[in-house]
Amino acid sequence: MPVTPKAPLAIVALATLLSLVVFTLPLTTLEAMTAALGLGPAQQAWIMSGMPLGAACGLLIAGAFGDTLGRRRTFVGGLWLTALASVAAALAPTGLFLIVARVVQGLGSAGIMACGLGLLGQIYEGEPRRRAAAIWAAGLGAGVALGPILAAALLPIGGWPAGHWAIALAATILALSASARLPESPRSPHRVDLTGGLLLMLGLGCLLSALTELRLGAFGVVGLLALGALAFLALFLRTERRAPNPILRLDLFAHAPFTGATLAAFASGAGVLALMSLVPTVLVRGMGQTPLTAAFVLLAWSALTAISALNAHRLPARWTSRQRVIGGIVGCGVGQALMLLATPAASWAILVPGLLIAGVSNGILNAALGHEAVQSVPPERAAMGSAANNTARYLGSALGIALISILIAGRDGERFFAGWHEAVVMSTLFSGLAVFAMLGLARERGSLGAR
Repeated sequence: MPVTPKAPLAIVALATLLSLVVFTLPLTTLEAMTAALGLGPAQQAWIMSGMPLGAACGLLIAGAFGDTLGRRRTFVGGLWLTALASVAAALAPTGLFLIVARVVQGLGSAGIMACGLGLLGQIYEGEPRRRAAAIWAAGLGAGVALGPILAAALLPIGGWPAGHWAIALAATILALSASARLPESPRSPHRVDLTGGLLLMLGLGCLLSALTELRLGAFGVVGLLALGALAFLALFLRTERRAPNPILRLDLFAHAPFTGATLAAFASGAGVLALMSLVPTVLVRGMGQTPLTAAFVLLAWSALTAISALNAHRLPARWTSRQRVIGGIVGCGVGQALMLLATPAASWAILVPGLLIAGVSNGILNAALGHEAVQSVPPERAAMGSAANNTARYLGSALGIALISILIAGRDGERFFAGWHEAVVMSTLFSGLAVFAMLGLARERGSLGAR
């Protein structure tokens, strides 16, 4: 393998890790936030959903800014926005203020996630690019692993705001490092499609807001938001067909590698990511464990996801990207299905085999998807490929978490676990349907296999 610069890879991987720490921070601090700010059930749901809402809404427009105005500039801007929003979150006097700060944290993370992979695709080629994508994917798993533990560990030191102060400091250091060490990408002469970006943000904002309100049982509001989402997204598709420099090239969906990578990312979010994100809830509410214990048990999945992604390059070279993606989804499905073993009388240890299998499989899947996200689009659209892939993952996770939350909401004892088992079956079906769809795409010319 040729010698490649290490600093850019380290900066991008650590920034990706930080974005997932932001995503998972409330998992072990929501109770403390609720006590300090007097949060109601609706505000709690919005604090959990605020960051992924901002990220999903901002990813494609951030990708467009990266490809058009410069990936380093957008990446660094995302880090500074994350830092400022985290300071605001730490100082939040009310629940509404904190929710807005969480949404802005998501917008900052969108700049990081959209342009991080694009920068790696620009710097590395061939096998080094595949290895860089694996390290980037390890950052995803490491962030999910460290976020809940970091937040819980900082609670006795500075309360729930301490986690946000730590994020602000880390984002500031990374922004300064990225400005000094990352290369800038060529700029496009085209203007950014701001109209399309605004329509997409409004459409996805309505859609994700509808999913959040669905968790709360506000069905009238859900209907209005769903209609708004359909209207804005229809206008977005119409605009993208006519725009000279669209934020999402719709013709890419006629290309099987791009469609396959996007579909697999959605299935990963709606399946394994959504289900595993709620395992701490099962451990705390269903099995009586402490939040910190639940965070450490979750390491069986999240830490192994990072380790598996780092070692994905050790898989036989004859295994194509398509085979790795399909194998990863199948393995995740098996791990998800083993979550059916959770019962009121069971120990937390009963969940470990499923967490381990899902962790190994999810790491392989993330590494393959990270490579495909930039490999399946033209080089000048690398940030668009990364943004589309991560948007699909966040949308999938928002859908999955909303549906699972509805199934377990307001239930205790046997009824809680009955709802959990329904959720396991549903999330496993997402993975199964993705496998069948991927197998269908593999029959098309130019499918994911020829890498």
